[in-house]
Amino acid sequence: MCESKRVKISSFDQNGVGEVGSGLFGLPFTEEESEIVVFPIPWEVTVSYNAGTAEGPAAVRDASPQLDLFDPELADVWQLGVHMPEIPEDWAQESTRLREKTEAYIQWLENGQPEGDHTHEQTIEEVNQKGEELLQWSKQATLEYLNQGKLVGVLGGDHSTPLGFMHALAEKHEEYGILQVDAHADLRDAYEGFTYSHASIMFNALKIPQVKKLVQVGIRDLCQGEAELVEQSNGRVTTFYDSNLKTKLYEGSTWKKQCKKIIAQLPQKVYISFDIDGLDPKLCPGTGTPVPGGFEFEEAVYLIKALVKSGRQIIGFDLCEVAPGETEWNGNVGARLLYKLCNWMAVSQGKLEPVG
Repeated sequence: MCESKRVKISSFDQNGVGEVGSGLFGLPFTEEESEIVVFPIPWEVTVSYNAGTAEGPAAVRDASPQLDLFDPELADVWQLGVHMPEIPEDWAQESTRLREKTEAYIQWLENGQPEGDHTHEQTIEEVNQKGEELLQWSKQATLEYLNQGKLVGVLGGDHSTPLGFMHALAEKHEEYGILQVDAHADLRDAYEGFTYSHASIMFNALKIPQVKKLVQVGIRDLCQGEAELVEQSNGRVTTFYDSNLKTKLYEGSTWKKQCKKIIAQLPQKVYISFDIDGLDPKLCPGTGTPVPGGFEFEEAVYLIKALVKSGRQIIGFDLCEVAPGETEWNGNVGARLLYKLCNWMAVSQGKLEPVG
């Protein structure tokens, strides 16, 4: 531990009120002093329903200082240090610019593709090109953090944003599995013509050879083609539908038992991809495409903890589709979920031990 971090730990009041403008979770640590880096990507160009997820990183950051740092299961976990770099304004501006074009294109699709407008092919080409640039930029940026020995998570933005990080992890690990918590399967091939659509993230992730397994949990909104892709994957994709999980709960099965079955499908190294719409929409009403059903907060956290306690290692994660909405509630819930993801990733990688 560097001396500057030691001094900050000794002088930091973990019981105090978080200050507006302080670091993520109100913590005082610099990037160098932090074990964990949360990489923000303010991007939502291909969102096809409600917008706002590009503002997710800022909403979570702004709400996070109100979170109490004490965790009865993880003593002094805040001392690990969590740092979020500045939100890249250039990518935020590019997202806004392209979003105006895609909104017009999506409206054209919904209107039945009337003749007379020939600019949409240019829009698709430009968005796909920028999507590739975003992938390469985020891959290199997150890979640098991994090479520095940092634990890394991505904070979106829409669910297309973590693809570059998945590629970065593929350069560090021979193989890994993805645990996807989501209302949607996200297995569409270039949805609406966009190669890097938010609805295509898992279709694109499966193109990475190192991704040996995809386990989807809480899915409750998908098309026939996505269901067929799962069925034809030869076991590479396993989907636990929300309705089936709920039916088992109603009929007497415990969540502990169901989590054990979910985790059994995963390899030793696991990447968690958490779309916040995997939660009950009362917890995330501002998210881009809310769907009835989903998990309670503690159900989701229990699954994450059970994964770690199984001995598996969380090699990275993303938290996506948080949108500010009309209140701070969305950012509030997002910040608390982010804190849990950071902390239990650290436990899985031997950075600290749970109490007891």
